[in-house]
Amino acid sequence: MQANRPAQFVAVFDFGAQYGQLIARRVRDLHVYSEIVPCDTSAEELKAMAPSAIILSGGPASVYADDAPDMDAAVFELGIPVLGFCYGQQIMAVKLGGKVGHTEKGEYGPAHLVRRGESRVLEGTPQEQTVWMSHRDAVSEVPQGFSVTSVTDTCPVASMEDASRNLYATQFHPEVRHTECGKAILSNFLFNVCGLEPSWTMEGIIDQKVDQIRREVGSRKVILALSGGVDSSVVAALVHRAIGDQLTCVFVNHGMLRKGEPEMVEEVFREQFHMPLVHVHAEERYAKMLAGVTDPERKRRLIGTEFWRVFFDEAQKIGDVEMLAQGTIYPDIIESGARKTGGKAATIKSHHNLIPFPEGVHFDLIEPLDHFFKDEVRELGIALGLPAKMVWRQPFPGPGLAIRIIGEVTPEKLAILKNADAIVREELDAYNQRLFEETGDRNSEHACWQYFAVLPDIKSVGVMGDERTYQRPVIVRAVESADAMTADWAKLPYDVIGRISSRIVDEVEGVNRVVYDVTPKPPATIEWE
Repeated sequence: MQANRPAQFVAVFDFGAQYGQLIARRVRDLHVYSEIVPCDTSAEELKAMAPSAIILSGGPASVYADDAPDMDAAVFELGIPVLGFCYGQQIMAVKLGGKVGHTEKGEYGPAHLVRRGESRVLEGTPQEQTVWMSHRDAVSEVPQGFSVTSVTDTCPVASMEDASRNLYATQFHPEVRHTECGKAILSNFLFNVCGLEPSWTMEGIIDQKVDQIRREVGSRKVILALSGGVDSSVVAALVHRAIGDQLTCVFVNHGMLRKGEPEMVEEVFREQFHMPLVHVHAEERYAKMLAGVTDPERKRRLIGTEFWRVFFDEAQKIGDVEMLAQGTIYPDIIESGARKTGGKAATIKSHHNLIPFPEGVHFDLIEPLDHFFKDEVRELGIALGLPAKMVWRQPFPGPGLAIRIIGEVTPEKLAILKNADAIVREELDAYNQRLFEETGDRNSEHACWQYFAVLPDIKSVGVMGDERTYQRPVIVRAVESADAMTADWAKLPYDVIGRISSRIVDEVEGVNRVVYDVTPKPPATIEWE
């Protein structure tokens, strides 16, 4: 059990749903804390957690499959309100004596739903509405005590409920935005059925986290590897607010950051926040180490290993440090299957924040963001007073520009890429800002989610000033994505692409050609190496 969990919280049972994280986020959007828990959490364990409500996620399996995710039926006897989606509805039905059948025709995408009778969770929504379906199996016979509250042309039990036991379920997905009344359905469940309060706000979160950090740290010294990225920057601001100069930030400058970023780190943390900041200038050290290295995985290994070597050297110089602050966030933990969740969702990657402590060296970890989603981390950063340009900084790989330079990293290539990338970011920052002003939505589906320049290890012929040139091309990569698991290339207006191309060729010495990458993920990745 998490000791510092808010008094009211929603437990989201994870049955391997692609929308599992989205459910937790939608609940938090309504200012109620939620947490993903393994679907096989026992009723006894759940009772000890004392959730205010339970939501059962969807999942790709059939409830009758031999290896289907299962749950403890006694959960339904705890008296805690339960809302199930898709697989969550089906397993609720089976556990309580109903039946699930394999329909002749599946439903995938938008479906026309018609309400039937009274419903506490559908209250206030239209008699007919569009919902988002994704299923082949469906409930064919509801358990005793349940009533059918909506249908579609294909699904005879689009939703069901037993209000006397506070058990509710939908075959459709209220958590996705394509379900037009999804937010209202979640609100009805959280506030009308469960009687919760929308009290999980950033101001309250900061106060709670500051108190928690102070209790956890006590009088000990804390060190933080500060990259200037969103997560480490928010951790720095939050921990510093809690313990002041007991925190020392170490900024290892390997020379492969984007143009202007080292200066921004100095300005924000040394000048604005007045934090103890150690700026390690390791540019030459890295340049020598990477000379002649072309393999991208070797670049990553060398840069990562050297980073921790430099960092731990500085920690020894500071002395008496007992704790290491980390920018681990909730998706890191969920996707890695590490430590704090045991959900059924497939493991996607190894935990990227595991620390290679040298022999004889160990720090206790403090991870104050380990139950926050990325958008919540950004909100927290703004509330803590970090500048918007840092909070909205787009994802950037740890090895930096080294893996956006194809082939060997040289001072000449670094200079070209830094200058070209600065132009790409400047133009697309402005483009995104215009979209934000027009739509009021910082996460517009039409905005660029990530954008950068890549320098390939080739040259091409061009003509400049009536003379032939033999110079490098620059590749521009801009994608739209919600979570980086999939991405599509950004459909930028031609005038924006044209202006980026003209500026790079005119302003960046050594470049005579600009190309635009129009490959989605999959089959490509967002990064080139």
